[in-house]
Amino acid sequence: MRTTSPSPLGIALATALTLSTFACGEVKRPDGGEGLLPVGAKAPDLEGRARGGKTLRLSAADDKVKVVYFYPKDGTPGCTKEACAFRDAYARFEKANVVVFGVSRDSQESHDAFLAKHDLPFYLTADEAGTVVKAYGVGSTLGMPSRVTFVVGRDNKIKKVFPDVDPAIHADEVLAAAAE
Repeated sequence: MRTTSPSPLGIALATALTLSTFACGEVKRPDGGEGLLPVGAKAPDLEGRARGGKTLRLSAADDKVKVVYFYPKDGTPGCTKEACAFRDAYARFEKANVVVFGVSRDSQESHDAFLAKHDLPFYLTADEAGTVVKAYGVGSTLGMPSRVTFVVGRDNKIKKVFPDVDPAIHADEVLAAAAE
């Protein structure tokens, strides 16, 4: 039996087709809208857990501005850089009365390890089913959420959306927007 190797073009086409089945364009949200929640929309509630098991619901932090940042996966280089940038700026977030929630589809066990390993002082939401990701209209690739951040006001309405994020400088951008 003679076998032949696939051509580079065939490999590229197969890869593109495979990846396109896992990536999505505009996300259909539970509220019937499509794409990212817009400025002025009510932020869907979520619950995060910090080191030591302390939990906080977004809706219970009415006296604070909230940052809800979505990221692909605990422990990956870009996600670690972004989380550590929020950690390094966290004293300034607290001084500005801002609470931070990170959201990914990782398990709570993964989040607990990520929080401990990098000494993260904020809350992480384990959205294994993707319901929070979908409620905010955040796209996914290969089952992992895109890197998007929402700044939520004290009235629980979205003040600012960052749809394209550079993990290295993002914490400073978000802090400036939260302080506006």
